[in-house]
Amino acid sequence: MASKRWRKSTGVIFGVVVLAFVAALVAAAAYFTLGSRSAGARPSVPPPRAPTVKPGVVPVADTAPTPSAGGLAAALAAAAADPNLGKLGGRITDAMTGQELWQRLDDVPLLPASTNKVLTATAALLTLDRQARISTRVVATNQNSQGPVVLVGAGDPTLSAAPAGADTWYRGAARISDLVDQIHRSGVTPTAVQVDSSAFTGPTMAPGWDPADVDNGDIAPIESVMIDAGRTQPTTVNSRRTKTPALDAGRELAKALGVDPAAVTIASAPAGARQLAVVHSAPLIQRLSQMMNASDNVMAECIAREVAAAINRPRSFTGAVDAVTNRLNIAHVDTAGVALADSSGLSVNDRLTAKTLDGAVQAAAGPDQPSLRALLDLLPIAGGSGTLAERFLDPATNQGPAGWLRAKTGSLTAVNALAGVVTDSSGRVLTFAFISNDAGPNGRNAMDALATKLWFCGCAT
Repeated sequence: MASKRWRKSTGVIFGVVVLAFVAALVAAAAYFTLGSRSAGARPSVPPPRAPTVKPGVVPVADTAPTPSAGGLAAALAAAAADPNLGKLGGRITDAMTGQELWQRLDDVPLLPASTNKVLTATAALLTLDRQARISTRVVATNQNSQGPVVLVGAGDPTLSAAPAGADTWYRGAARISDLVDQIHRSGVTPTAVQVDSSAFTGPTMAPGWDPADVDNGDIAPIESVMIDAGRTQPTTVNSRRTKTPALDAGRELAKALGVDPAAVTIASAPAGARQLAVVHSAPLIQRLSQMMNASDNVMAECIAREVAAAINRPRSFTGAVDAVTNRLNIAHVDTAGVALADSSGLSVNDRLTAKTLDGAVQAAAGPDQPSLRALLDLLPIAGGSGTLAERFLDPATNQGPAGWLRAKTGSLTAVNALAGVVTDSSGRVLTFAFISNDAGPNGRNAMDALATKLWFCGCAT
């Protein structure tokens, strides 16, 4: 018995020793980690300070000096007298105050070329939702499971026949292929394609347009459904345009559906027709950007018709012009002397004054029309984007106003125009409009030299 008790107590003692040893090890580890850390702890190091960075883009100062009328006149005198400018109408205004600083024949109606698009964009921003999209639909002609279908245009000229994922001219363009996929899912088997282009009324070519401009790639007949704005080669800059854009759009749909493209006809969709498919254009603000940067004539005419529709005017050349001028008047832009045949500036019958053009830009740059501020972002940047990408890059002037000037260009035979906004060398924001008619062979360079002098001026005294 004694030996058994000894063995039992020995086991208990051995277990207690082991536990004590483990506890000692834990205590030692705690001492050498926590204890030594607290005993020899170093003072905490503060985080490094953020570096001071000079911003690349800063707002202009409200206190920047305004050029004096006399100083500006003296600075521009030589450049404005260049005979290559022909008959020059011009106006310069302080953006913040609206004060006129310089003018020459600013109330004389002149041929504006594509600076007319400034007015179209202004009217669109004043009237339409910037996210507005145009829908192109396909409807059935009956309630049967097969039969003719109608492609119904509402004014989107950017619809593309390119396959999904393939390049096309317009960013965010709706695709014929999407319409086809939806038609197939609808359960209807098309037997023919018709095209309803009745959304637009009146002639398809404006007075003062040269029919040769269709083959030259400047314009197409304006119809309410088109493929790539009538381009026959959708990714080519100077592609010629079709003379039958609505029919061509129907033929592309017919080919994609596997029906006879030669049998496509123009017809009106039945009232209350069943919708089989619909696609949508890019948002208005994106379409305006493309219109202004590429000086896209077809887009300008179609967007002006959106303005017309919004205020219950006919979606025609005359209705669009009436709508645009109406919107400008509401924004208190002086439209005296305005006589327009189109909304793109391609017509040789168009007449605008420098005062009207500058008034539209100043409304966007000044404090009274905040809804128009986006117009400034739509203007091409000197030496940087759109139709100004290759201009104002003269090394003799250290590239002058490149990056400091944004403007819409205008060019026709013997016509050059420029309307926009510039931050001068003193940091003052100015708006301007220059229109040159009967220009000489070096007219565009003379126009750029005039704008460069404006940027260099400062001219506070």
